[in-house]
Amino acid sequence: MTTTPTLPSSPDEPPVPREEGPAGKAGPSGLSSPSGPSEASDPFDQDTLPTPPGASRRLLGSLLRPHKARVALGALLLLSQQAAVQAVPLLVAYGIDRGVPALREDDNGPLIAVACAYLVCALAGGLLQFCFIQVAARVNQGVLLDLRSRIYRHAQALSLDFHDRYTSGRLISRATTDVQSLRELLDEGLQDLLMMTVSVVYISSLLFYLDVGLGTAALLSFVPLSLLVRDYRRRASERFSKRSTAMAKVIVKFSETIGGIRPVQAFRREKANDEAFAVLNHRHERLNGDGILELARFVTLSRLIVACATAAIVLWGAHRVTSGDLELGVLAAGALYVRRLYDPLDRFAMILNNYQSAAASLEKIAGLLCQRPDVPEPERPARLPELSGSTRGREVVFDNVRFAYRTGGEVLPRFSLRIPAGQTTALVGATGAGKSTLAKLLARFYDPTEGRVLLDGTDLRTLSLPELRRGVVMVTQEAFLFSGTIAENIALGRPEATREEIERAAMAIGAHPFIASLPDGYDTDVRKRGSRISAGQRQLVAFARVVLADPAVVILDEATSSLDIPGEKAVQHAMETVLRNRTALVIAHRLSTVEVADRVLVMESGRIVEDGTPAELIGGTGRFATLHQAWRESLV
Repeated sequence: MTTTPTLPSSPDEPPVPREEGPAGKAGPSGLSSPSGPSEASDPFDQDTLPTPPGASRRLLGSLLRPHKARVALGALLLLSQQAAVQAVPLLVAYGIDRGVPALREDDNGPLIAVACAYLVCALAGGLLQFCFIQVAARVNQGVLLDLRSRIYRHAQALSLDFHDRYTSGRLISRATTDVQSLRELLDEGLQDLLMMTVSVVYISSLLFYLDVGLGTAALLSFVPLSLLVRDYRRRASERFSKRSTAMAKVIVKFSETIGGIRPVQAFRREKANDEAFAVLNHRHERLNGDGILELARFVTLSRLIVACATAAIVLWGAHRVTSGDLELGVLAAGALYVRRLYDPLDRFAMILNNYQSAAASLEKIAGLLCQRPDVPEPERPARLPELSGSTRGREVVFDNVRFAYRTGGEVLPRFSLRIPAGQTTALVGATGAGKSTLAKLLARFYDPTEGRVLLDGTDLRTLSLPELRRGVVMVTQEAFLFSGTIAENIALGRPEATREEIERAAMAIGAHPFIASLPDGYDTDVRKRGSRISAGQRQLVAFARVVLADPAVVILDEATSSLDIPGEKAVQHAMETVLRNRTALVIAHRLSTVEVADRVLVMESGRIVEDGTPAELIGGTGRFATLHQAWRESLV
């Protein structure tokens, strides 16, 4: 049995995992960022990202702006509907004070008029409310649709540095749990809140119109209620923010466990995970219970205040009626208005509950959307020069480049490097030596801290990202396949490609025979992450993508390190096809991969310590020669 040796890992730098699943810090593409030093104050370690003052209001305003016409129509419908509804107690007052005395004189006209007006108000109120709900629902659904789309687009646009530090479980929580909180407020609470606000304005005005004393007494009763509401908002806001954070941690733990189900079962982590999940789940339950207790406290105290205020106003009004200072119909209408004023308070408590939850969620979403990519698009994008000559590659230059983490810790000390067009350059070295970081600078997943990376003399920072992605393609160790057919996965880099072009790309790298043998050929659904085909076959599909996309520069990040010997040989044959006449940077842990290279760079602690052709380095006495000798001996 023969094995292919890999370069030893550095004793003080453990290997960086290539994939951590949905909740891991490496995305499903399998790219891993070097792990720089972390700080306890790192905002990415918190569930709520730093949010500029007023960001939540600006976000809400931007979401509503496209619906201004419907919002205005909804406001008009709501005002009209409440005018119809709140006219009823006035009709009661008129009927008692004018209609009843007229009836004693055999005049039925006033009461008939009151009955007809009552019927008109009821019909108009119902019809206007139906129209308002229709308009409000369209606005609500449009806002939620826009918000989900923004989160999805923004998450894709953010740099790898963000995704390396902010778990995808939290992103999922923003797009699901927090959006759901907003949906509950918009669908179930906001309409009622608007109706209550308008009704309070109408009722207060009408009470003052009927009797200044009744209006003043009703408004004075709102003083203790407003103090109670302010205290509830303060206490509930803190609890809902903590509850949202606790729910996000539950989702992160759940998705992390499911994403890493194989090692969980292989190392029998089920019981330990159950215990850890139970702690997070119980914390969420406790915080949720605390929120319910706050709500119960508010409802109880508000009902007590309302009961006392209503009793006091009715007794005082009755005394004024007996003294002739107030008409009976006015008191009846006033009592109805006071009851309408206080009736929604229980419902208001639930709405306030939803509002506090939605406000906490909106702040978290606003914090996410305020994050800016570390790799921004240029204001005036440049274009790459046209390719000339027989080579399809481009010259790559690292000009006085240095790279360090934002939290400190230099990964690549200052260096310069030129890779001629069409040259295949292999990078070898221990884990943590800086190979992947150098490759990611070339792919512009990160920008250098200092210096420039040039492609045919053009600074990568001046290229639009679509232009750069057409010219530079990266193939990782874990060839990620999306759910869908093999043809759709091959066409990832060129969605407009024809079936004939897709098949020609697969034939070029030797993938056509295994694809043709599948039940549905190129239309075979590869299922989740390509689980229906082997690792070597997934890698061949990834190489077919590259051939179809036809980039000038190809980066292979340990493309054969996870394959067995037969799979490695098939992939190496495909590599030769992919790299022909292109500029290539090949990160190699297996020395057999280096055989396809024109040049080898040996890296150590972020520095290039050896540079030469494979033959030159093998004939020398350096580190690469020692590694190559060990590899040769392992084949005997």
